[in-house]
Amino acid sequence: MAKKSNPTRAKPKREPAGSSGDGHAVKNEILLALPRKESDLLFSKLILVKLRLHDVLQEAGEPIEFSYFPNTAMASVLNVMADGRSVEVGLAGKEGFVGLPLIAGFRTSPNRINTQSEGMAFKVDAEALGEILRQCPELARHLLRYSQVMAMEATQLAACNRLHEVDERLARWLLMSHDRIGTDALPLTQEFLAQMLGTRRASVSVAASILQRAGLIKYARGHVTILNRPGLEEATCECYGVIKQQLENWQSETH
Repeated sequence: MAKKSNPTRAKPKREPAGSSGDGHAVKNEILLALPRKESDLLFSKLILVKLRLHDVLQEAGEPIEFSYFPNTAMASVLNVMADGRSVEVGLAGKEGFVGLPLIAGFRTSPNRINTQSEGMAFKVDAEALGEILRQCPELARHLLRYSQVMAMEATQLAACNRLHEVDERLARWLLMSHDRIGTDALPLTQEFLAQMLGTRRASVSVAASILQRAGLIKYARGHVTILNRPGLEEATCECYGVIKQQLENWQSETH
């Protein structure tokens, strides 16, 4: 499980995103959308923790002890094969939640979920979440909707990983990560990117070189910096646009 650094009981600070540089202002979109009564109840059980890069939050086949509302951190959802190989099937950042099986009454995780970008998250005990959900219908509804978002993204990513070139998939992954953490600089090694994209390190190197030569990113050892987001959107495959359009459609249906 992820080790925590100086955890603190969270208080329902609902300042606008970006109002605090210390990670304590609420930026998680699910938490921000809750009515005051539900927010107060949930925040009485939340603990603010700092997640380190590559912390394992949940392991495939093992009981889920805690769930997380990422605030400034981002997590990768990985399918792990018997030989140890893995491929990313989802991302969770400030828009989402880690621990979706719990909302359906399941106790174990089907995936490995680890921290892809270090930062802060609000953590809650799995048993406590079950009690909270029985008293918070709006929270339950938001988490149910988010489960559909994750399912939609997973099916699109499955098609993307099978049908599109590595440089297009890398562009798509960088855009999705940028949407979730809002920073142009990402700490990424070739080995980890290969794991995320389900391909070889050599293929990632070639893909990163293509994007770098086009002036879209700067790739140094262990770090990728986005230089030209509009250009990256032009370079990606259709999958990023498909996901974004479906999210916009669903948002219009619920407002």
